[in-house]
Amino acid sequence: MKPTLLTMMLLLGSALALQLPNATLNLRPSFAGAVLEGRITSARADELLGVWSGAGRGRLLKCTPRCTVVNTIPVSGTVLMNADSAYRVALGGSFKPGQKLILVLKFRDQKILNVNATVARQ
Repeated sequence: MKPTLLTMMLLLGSALALQLPNATLNLRPSFAGAVLEGRITSARADELLGVWSGAGRGRLLKCTPRCTVVNTIPVSGTVLMNADSAYRVALGGSFKPGQKLILVLKFRDQKILNVNATVARQ
């Protein structure tokens, strides 16, 4: 009975892990802060509601053709983030190249993702 229960728990844990978003992110210094670079992946359609660092909350932006602040960023499959993408996240503050940060990403349905990010060189 125990091996069956253990197997079921492992399968359930794997299924839940597949549904959670994941991200590989870095920060690129810019004027008065930094811009998120990398990718955010979700197995199903989701929305990014906010990004926080030790410096405070980041601004979610939609930049087509001009940047405007938005409440959410749609995440369906893989979303690439950088200074040239349609959706961006800008963090205010002073960042030094090589600095390591922990970013907190909040998704719809109260999903929280902690991501390690490094500030890139100019």
